[in-house]
Amino acid sequence: MDLPAPIAWLVDEAGTSPNPERFLADLGGRLRAAGLPVAGGALTLAAPHPIITQRTWLWRAETDAVIEALGFAGTPLGQAGRDWLGELGPMCEQTIGIAPDNSVLAWAGNRPFTSIETDSLRQIARFAAASLAGLTARAALSALLEAYLGRRSAARVQAGALSRSTGETIRAALLCADLRDFTALSEVTEPTVMITALDAWFDRVAGAVHAFGGEVLKFIGDGVLAIFPVTGTSAEACEAALRAVTAIRAGMAHLDATRASQGLPPLPFGAALHFGDMLWGNVGAADRLDFTAIGPAVNLVSRLESLCKPLSCNVLISGAVAVQTSMPLAPLGKHELRGIIEPCEVFTLVEA
Repeated sequence: MDLPAPIAWLVDEAGTSPNPERFLADLGGRLRAAGLPVAGGALTLAAPHPIITQRTWLWRAETDAVIEALGFAGTPLGQAGRDWLGELGPMCEQTIGIAPDNSVLAWAGNRPFTSIETDSLRQIARFAAASLAGLTARAALSALLEAYLGRRSAARVQAGALSRSTGETIRAALLCADLRDFTALSEVTEPTVMITALDAWFDRVAGAVHAFGGEVLKFIGDGVLAIFPVTGTSAEACEAALRAVTAIRAGMAHLDATRASQGLPPLPFGAALHFGDMLWGNVGAADRLDFTAIGPAVNLVSRLESLCKPLSCNVLISGAVAVQTSMPLAPLGKHELRGIIEPCEVFTLVEA
């Protein structure tokens, strides 16, 4: 039996689409080639994520470009697609699957769809169900891996880098930060209150890191290890890290003011920046693996962060970062760091 070209593609090839955006663009192009007057399409998949509840890919036929929109709690499934397609023309929409893992496939026409064209799009949606189930499962796995492992580690796992004792060398500006006196505070504070405080602290750090192009590699207790990889010049990576740590300090000052108004103690912290090479490796037992950062640069930034309290500074910067930036920094001299052979030139941010 000869099937219409778009349906034949859905049956034979669509299951190998690498991602939802490619699936949507390829299907849209085949619909147009089959004579359907589609001006754009939208594909929405449910996303099991701590914040994001759905992801929508939006395709415009005129340019063949695909953009992504994120949906959050309280947003009806597929709403971003409806809003966007409504600007292009009359719509035809189908919900596929069973909640909470269903998806929405919608199209906008250059003109109103005829009843025959609408039936064709409904038939397309029926044949798309199997491929979309696979895409939904892969997208869900990707979202969960990124939420728990971070982008870099998630990408390595999905690429099949599952062997123990493998890794990559990353040249980057490194950020190490943790809360001061957190153990003592946790002894006299309800656990739920401490978890709320930790979440607020991590929000400030991760928000600043991501805003300036960095990536959080690990949360370790109340500590954070983040990197700003060199994608252009070393100076650009260091500048991004400096802007991020400045934003962290401002965010924590605001948080402490809010806590003071609630009768809560401040959350003092220490943060250090260094620049160098680190090994991001896949290590662990034979049946339980984790990613970890090792190398002299990691050791130095950790030791430098431990100087924050004795030097009464919440931000310390190594000479390796200082030489890469034009940002004004206050020198604090050379200091011995435990386990580090050479003394480290230390700087801090200039007070506003």
